[in-house]
Amino acid sequence: MERSTYKITVYGTVQGVGFRPFVYTLANHFELKGSVCNTGEGVEIVLYASKEELKRFLEALQNELPPLASIDGVDVEQVALQAFDDFCIVQTKADAKKSVRIPPDVSICKACETELFDPTNRRYRYPFITCTHCGVRYCIIERLPYDRKNTSMRFFTMCKKCEAEYNNPLDRRYHAQPIGCFECGPKLELIISPKRLQKSSDEVIDHALKLLLEGKIIALKGVGGYHLMCDATNEAAVMRLRERKNRPTKPFAVMVRDLAMAKELAEISQKEKELLTSKERPVVIVKMKKKLSGIAPDISYIGLFLPYTPLHLLLLDAIKRPLVATSANISNEPICTNIEELEKLQDVYDAVVDHDRVIVNGCDDSVAMVVQEQTIMLRRARGYAPASVELPFKVKKNTLAMGANQKNTIAIAFEDQAILSPHIGDLNTIDSLAYYQNNIDTLRRIYDFSPQIIAHDKHPNYESTKVAKEFVATSEELKTKTVQHHYAHILGVMAEKKIQGKVFGVAFDGTGYGDDGRLWGGEFMVCDYSGYERVAHLKYFKLLGGEKAIKEPRRAALSLLFDLFGEETLSLQTPTTASFTQTELRTHYLAWQKNLNAPQSSSMGRLFDAVSSLLGVLQVMSFEGESGMLLEELYDKSVKEHYLFEVEEEAINTLPMIEALLKEKNTKTAVSKFFNTIVEMVANIYAPYDDLPLVFSGGVFQNRVLLNLLLSRFPKALIANTIPPNDGGIALGQVVACI
Repeated sequence: MERSTYKITVYGTVQGVGFRPFVYTLANHFELKGSVCNTGEGVEIVLYASKEELKRFLEALQNELPPLASIDGVDVEQVALQAFDDFCIVQTKADAKKSVRIPPDVSICKACETELFDPTNRRYRYPFITCTHCGVRYCIIERLPYDRKNTSMRFFTMCKKCEAEYNNPLDRRYHAQPIGCFECGPKLELIISPKRLQKSSDEVIDHALKLLLEGKIIALKGVGGYHLMCDATNEAAVMRLRERKNRPTKPFAVMVRDLAMAKELAEISQKEKELLTSKERPVVIVKMKKKLSGIAPDISYIGLFLPYTPLHLLLLDAIKRPLVATSANISNEPICTNIEELEKLQDVYDAVVDHDRVIVNGCDDSVAMVVQEQTIMLRRARGYAPASVELPFKVKKNTLAMGANQKNTIAIAFEDQAILSPHIGDLNTIDSLAYYQNNIDTLRRIYDFSPQIIAHDKHPNYESTKVAKEFVATSEELKTKTVQHHYAHILGVMAEKKIQGKVFGVAFDGTGYGDDGRLWGGEFMVCDYSGYERVAHLKYFKLLGGEKAIKEPRRAALSLLFDLFGEETLSLQTPTTASFTQTELRTHYLAWQKNLNAPQSSSMGRLFDAVSSLLGVLQVMSFEGESGMLLEELYDKSVKEHYLFEVEEEAINTLPMIEALLKEKNTKTAVSKFFNTIVEMVANIYAPYDDLPLVFSGGVFQNRVLLNLLLSRFPKALIANTIPPNDGGIALGQVVACI
């Protein structure tokens, strides 16, 4: 049998996932000789084989992957004949080019969970048990390739037993970079200010358990940051957490021991079950069955997730009740990743369960929901990011996309790959901007990435735009690309779905800087990768007080009342006018008349706000999206009617709807007709373009009721499933605008 030497390069998620020992075992199974090693691009296999042996090997390589591995592509080339004595795993090659995927952090696997609760196992109840198939990855990596020396595990010297497992290609822990045990790995610590209590891990967990049962709040260090935790069944503890964190109504996420506990609290579909138990373990928004007081005031949905670290699992297994597990951060700031940052919240928690494994890259929990059997990612972070997206074409230049200002993510792109960062958040504070810059630096460092073009939003006052301009000022060779916000929304979906040609895009959100300098947000566009045409939009209305209108729905509502009734509004009896004093009403009327701090907006998000105010549902918001969530609760699917609206050239006049809505006697009927009217708007504007694919994007499509109605009406419509419909998807759209 004639044999040759072949070099096989494998691209994808193939480092830190047990891929090399898998290849080693496979080669031995087929009795083949050669070598395997990591490179900056992926994994390189050199194989001495016949054509038939090579074919069988490649088939098995694709079909028998380790649990966390995935292959994007395989290149095979015949090279100069080389003889081998055996098949071996060789040291990582130091490549100048780095394009391999960084494996995300995933939950504890079944094998490790079994060992965790096995009294005969040497890692019995070890809070950091891990193997090649599970555990931390991104949060500990400093640079590629993914080797222990390039992670925060380099500070822990392996004991002889761990080292033997680490170096055995047939062991489940072969080159598992976070490997450790009670003797040599990370350790827990209990902090009850000002004391640091040196205790065994069991003692730390037992003490934390005692505090939780007493109604106390603990800060627990997880994978990508700290959680603030309390007993979810203890209303007093939950309300104490709300008061201390200044979070009056925004729902809390709840961690449950297992699926059985989740089903006690909520109705869970098969698709939701699959998400909850997946290796990514996101927070999943599900329909509440059993009310937990104080967890989600006035909302019938709850965010549940399962333990994803051995530490969480040990705690939940012991307490046997659900726990609030919310990100430890100051409102609108990033999640705390070290004890120094956490001290800003020392008035919130009573104790800290800490550990000494450094979090290199912060990463919050991912959040998802299921609508019409589709996964809608609301926050893409732990478990899913950073992630590589294969683009529908190659970018001409290395691109850094700066994202938006709210729910920010960034992206880098080279060749046909875009690497998306985890959720960063709103860029409203000095700390959040520093975190933003850290994320940019992290991706650039890990991939040795030098941008040639910087893509940014059109809004001149976005912090992301300002940072982009600072970048460009440092180099004459750097170029910028300005990308309109709503166009980027649609492009992100097109990139995810690899759509070629034109689409009809519907972009509904709170705000975005338009080509005319106004605040867009209710947009209908015909788009392709080369540009867009805005074919319709909500008729502009004024946002009284500018940015204040974002937090006060009553301001957008009052503006619409002024549009309808002018000065007569001052004597109207409505929930909106009742929320102001007569002096305030006259002041706002003057501002409306003279356009004083009253920017014009076509925002669907602000229209939702206005309706919630006009119907007496909400006048002032305590968190973003609250008005839409409360309107969801009032929708009655038995109501089939809708209100009238007018299309005047490109503008959709909603004033006829507002006038009719004010006369409605039943709030639920009014809310239901409002939702139905939006569906009719989309149908009306889309009708002349129905030969084009229909694409939805923008933060308003996080509204479960609206999205469900639209997907029922338009079953072939497309919405992103791996990137968020909110501004977390903007960066990917900015990337593909740079072709």
